[in-house]
Amino acid sequence: MAAYVLSHGSTHTPDHPALEILHSDRVDSWSYLALEQAVRGIASGLLAEGLTAGDRVLMRLENSVGFPLTYLACIAVDLIPVPTAAQLTAPEVAKMIAELSPSLIIKSDGVACPETACPVLSEKQVLEMQSLPPAHYVMGDPERLAYIIYTSGTSGTPRAVCHAHRAIWARRMMWDGWYGLRPSDRLLHAGAFNWTYTLGTGLMDPWTMGATALIPAPGTQPTDLPRLIRDHSATIFAAAPGVCRQILKQIQPLDAPALRHGLSAGEKLPERTRLAWEELSGTSIYEAFGMSECSTFLSGSPSRPAPEGSSGYAQNGRRIAVLGDDHHPVPFGVPGILANSKRDPGLMLGYWEAEDETNAKFSGEWFLTGDTVCMAADGAITYLGRSDDMMNAGGFRVSPLEVEAVINQHPEIQECAAAEVSIKADTTVITVFYVAEHEIAQHLLNDFVITHLARYKTPRLFVRVSELHKGANGKLLRKTMRSNYENAQIS
Repeated sequence: MAAYVLSHGSTHTPDHPALEILHSDRVDSWSYLALEQAVRGIASGLLAEGLTAGDRVLMRLENSVGFPLTYLACIAVDLIPVPTAAQLTAPEVAKMIAELSPSLIIKSDGVACPETACPVLSEKQVLEMQSLPPAHYVMGDPERLAYIIYTSGTSGTPRAVCHAHRAIWARRMMWDGWYGLRPSDRLLHAGAFNWTYTLGTGLMDPWTMGATALIPAPGTQPTDLPRLIRDHSATIFAAAPGVCRQILKQIQPLDAPALRHGLSAGEKLPERTRLAWEELSGTSIYEAFGMSECSTFLSGSPSRPAPEGSSGYAQNGRRIAVLGDDHHPVPFGVPGILANSKRDPGLMLGYWEAEDETNAKFSGEWFLTGDTVCMAADGAITYLGRSDDMMNAGGFRVSPLEVEAVINQHPEIQECAAAEVSIKADTTVITVFYVAEHEIAQHLLNDFVITHLARYKTPRLFVRVSELHKGANGKLLRKTMRSNYENAQIS
């Protein structure tokens, strides 16, 4: 995998910029030749520490270039990197250490990590390995384990997801199916180095094609991004919807002559955000849907835009289905569980040492995502929510996304989340948690919503909060908000 990611640029365009880190007053630039030399030098240093093929390396790194260098260095010599979010607490990391038994932890100063018997190297020590003689790539079966990532924990407990080297090959389906990516592109990703969305879309994919990855320096504010897009001639801009909303608050045209379009993933892109982006930037924004177990496999693209309200289509080469409770395909337009073929090269090998849990996700040909969707006759997929997020109103299933889309149109509401909340024994109601500068009278919100939603979909309870609970990757944690509210009422 590492050889594949780096070979095109280092062989054909060694002096072309692979990475530019954008500071307010300077640019730190890495050529493809320098990038490969750093990766292979670090790989040599890790082997010199006594690590052997198959050893797990837990990455507790901050938002820095050391993150992708370490990640690829491990993969280059058959070590198994485990990238983790820097925001995790020491107790959360302790659970990962107990589960994975890593042979080494690589840690930045200030990033939480529990006391452990496992050897620990600092990020500084690892970066000093760049100048070592380059290690040889370890080639082998593309089905073998390459890396492990953790799910966001929206299902309750984060899972260790094991991916094979072949997963990088599956990402080629995104080049046309989502990005419209070209070797001449300069793709600016607004996320941090140590986020898997940035790691894949912002770094691995541009590098595999020989394009240039642009990453804002740590501490860059969303309000600075329009200037960076303009000044550094970004042709594609990728971010989570929340970042796009922050940019759009400036309410001024986005002056970016080189920009062709934007990319959105990480959470559902609200229709209002999409329309506002198109108005202010003069470009389209293409959404993708995916998950830790299979990355992004549904999307709109420049060659095939998603119909309004949908997440797009299965990328060319993907095989998907919408299944009923009997795990057989349902008719077009009928909600069901989104499933992806187990033959997809981007699909996980399984959950780490959890055979029963892995097997429960499969049914015959299909990997069951746990997401409720509808498929139109032309194959367009409309996302309705996680199966465990779906709400019940008088026997009708209601998607939280549909409710949130309406509430987010209220001029005083900044963002919201809908959930089915228990208010007393055997009684639940659709509840909206919202962020606003001040409390909004319940009757005013009721009047606003009733003109947009059927009565059974209308929230019965509105709760103003200072912020919405989100995971490290920005996804709404509706289950957490629901539980916290219910526990507060009991206490």
